[in-house]
Amino acid sequence: MSFLPEPDPLLLAFFFFKKFVYLELLAVLALLRVAAGYGLSRWMAGAALLIALPAIAVTFAPMAGLTGPTYASGARMMAAGSGLPILVLPSVLMCLSALLPLPRWRWIDLVHTVLFVALLALTWWFS
Repeated sequence: MSFLPEPDPLLLAFFFFKKFVYLELLAVLALLRVAAGYGLSRWMAGAALLIALPAIAVTFAPMAGLTGPTYASGARMMAAGSGLPILVLPSVLMCLSALLPLPRWRWIDLVHTVLFVALLALTWWFS
């Protein structure tokens, strides 16, 4: 007989999605847009990639044993606002990338939209 509460599996899935899936998929989509896009669309996707990559590095730094002062400030930045601002900023840049002229491969925008809506819906559901 256990007296500890069981966590909601959907809540655990949300934490996993937010911490280990969202930025990684966003970085892959941004890299594809940088490789295939043209002009300003490519630059916005590159900016999204440049924001997502350090955030991913901060997520996995403790596993690599890299827990110095740079990690501490990055972890504080990642934890600000329940971690949502650092997830939304590259997504906004990817949305701008989709709205600018010549953003080839529109399926990237569709996948990003599904990811972003899932993130916002789950955040709303558990707030």
